[in-house]
Amino acid sequence: MEEQVAIIVGAGPSGLATAACFSRLSIPYIILEREDCFASLWKKYAYDRLRLHLRKQFCELPHMPFPASFPTYVPKSMFIQYLDDYVSHFNINPLHRRTVESTEYDEVSKTWKVKARNAGSGEVEEYCGKFLVVATGEATDPYTPEIEGLDTFSGEILHSTQFKSGKEFNNKKVLVVGSGNSGMEIALDLVNHGANTYIIVRSPVHFLSREMIYMALVLLKRFEVGTVDSLMVMMSKVVYGDLSKYGIRRPSEGPFYMKNKYGKYPVADVGAYEKIRAGEIQVIPAEIASVSGKELLFQDGKSRSFDTIVFCTGFKRSTSLWLKGDDYLLNEDGLPKPSYPNHWKGENGLYCVGFSRKGIYGASSDAQNIADHIKSQM
Repeated sequence: MEEQVAIIVGAGPSGLATAACFSRLSIPYIILEREDCFASLWKKYAYDRLRLHLRKQFCELPHMPFPASFPTYVPKSMFIQYLDDYVSHFNINPLHRRTVESTEYDEVSKTWKVKARNAGSGEVEEYCGKFLVVATGEATDPYTPEIEGLDTFSGEILHSTQFKSGKEFNNKKVLVVGSGNSGMEIALDLVNHGANTYIIVRSPVHFLSREMIYMALVLLKRFEVGTVDSLMVMMSKVVYGDLSKYGIRRPSEGPFYMKNKYGKYPVADVGAYEKIRAGEIQVIPAEIASVSGKELLFQDGKSRSFDTIVFCTGFKRSTSLWLKGDDYLLNEDGLPKPSYPNHWKGENGLYCVGFSRKGIYGASSDAQNIADHIKSQM
């Protein structure tokens, strides 16, 4: 069993930020990553047109700003380059292809015992550390809903993590399931490449422009969420008008209240609205009831056939399967029980980073808080 001061589980941006903060404070650590690379969500599972939804000053990792030459909204390729440079700068060396199978706090030795399977050798490796940081993030395991007859679908089924570009779907009839940012951007990419595109928008959605979101983030530093939400809804109504005529309802709760309470982000519109308004992206306001071959029956009683279904239905977290002995920090769904800003610190040296529902900006703050707290106990 290898003994460490701190063990970080996950080498996405949250885990890398934590590792960098540990290095700055000379806190020895190891970082375990189940994939064969760090930042795998960005490197392997993100669509090509993806850009950071927030301005770059809100998306920097600790102690290393973006180059001044980077655009305001950083594209995927540049963000990956930034992460590569970040790892090199802080000499971060994750142990790749290590899937954590169990972690348990030992009351006698006052350490966390971690068992991880090495995908290369097939062996289970054991580690122990005084501190354990869960950095697996909100986007862990792709989720596809169970639908009657889905296994009979004779076309192509993708999760958003498998989608790269709409150019593969020219002249195909494609259904996007899910109306968050990924769903709206993938639908836009599909229609821009000549696909006959439909999107299911069942839940109410807030549409905000990037400029509105930037304004909101600035205002939230000085004003209450309710005040900022009222202004954003008013501006959205002016810019986007009555969305109901396109089959889209606005939520009764404000966009940033919903983000904080449910983790449901407003849509940062980068062009999907205009395509919906022009009828090029067609909205279906009902869930899929059942599937038979290429024919989909919807809960409103209508049926349509499709060549491809792209599920932009988010992720589940599997933390509860391997994290044992924690009754305080994380719930069954792998999200923090304590409310912000006390969400990052558990008991017995357990921490989590990247679960604040404030994106990379929140993860950076979590990482620094965790490093400072651990340093104070050394």
